[in-house]
Amino acid sequence: MINSIKKIIPASWVQMGGHPLRQPLPNNYVENIGPLLLIHHHQSVIKEGSKQNEVGVGPHPHTGFAPVTFIYKGNVNHRDSRGNNSVVEAGGIQWMNSGMGIVHSERPSVEFAANGGEQEIIQIWINSPAKFKKNQPEYFAINKEEIKVLSFENLEIKVTVGNYQSLIGFNKAQSNMVILDIVSTGKCKHIFTLNKGWEHAIYNLDKDILVNNETVKGSDLVIIDNDATEIEIEFNEPTRLLFFDMEAINEPIATYGPFVMNTQTEIMEAMRNYQMGKMGVLIEE
Repeated sequence: MINSIKKIIPASWVQMGGHPLRQPLPNNYVENIGPLLLIHHHQSVIKEGSKQNEVGVGPHPHTGFAPVTFIYKGNVNHRDSRGNNSVVEAGGIQWMNSGMGIVHSERPSVEFAANGGEQEIIQIWINSPAKFKKNQPEYFAINKEEIKVLSFENLEIKVTVGNYQSLIGFNKAQSNMVILDIVSTGKCKHIFTLNKGWEHAIYNLDKDILVNNETVKGSDLVIIDNDATEIEIEFNEPTRLLFFDMEAINEPIATYGPFVMNTQTEIMEAMRNYQMGKMGVLIEE
């Protein structure tokens, strides 16, 4: 098999709002992979007896993109300025097309904060095409039971977003993409198909794997050549991957913190909208 790996990049450690986390993307090599702008991998232990408003991430704004949270351990209580309030447990996903702007918080549930335990999440940011950036915000809770799974010996491929091998995942993304949540439980090998001309990447959460016979360590991000149509992954022990296959939007990107637009003028407008309360207000009880 022809080697189609562009780059293997170890995740760096960053602080985000006082929370230490791994950041595979952006990095010193690339700012974005198609519409994929950011990957944050956070693991923590919530102390027993914690209060909900003392843990997690408090109210903050977003506009112009989709913040998406994959919940691996624990749970996340999403609340926002549009009145949405839901708890998604481990194995589920929270997806929000932020559109013209919204304020939300992401914290463990009241019960989980009180009982304590491990929490592990990955949040990704997916850019929205310009034509969707001024839309009304949308929030979707995707529970574990709703996600379709391809099962092989020692391997599960969860089709979380888009269409893959006749299975249909979440379909409210604002551009074309496939996101697979992959879990191996032992030795196995699998060839994954890709859309030629799209942008492709793999984030390895745990143990070493071989991608087209190249070693990829835990917390490494693999960037794959756009022209690749398949890639072989070999697993020798249990591990987890996030697999991205995304069509590029090919529009200018302007960013400032939680705002992602096409121009600096639009960024200034988004900041004013937030300061004037046009994105709504979230008061946590």
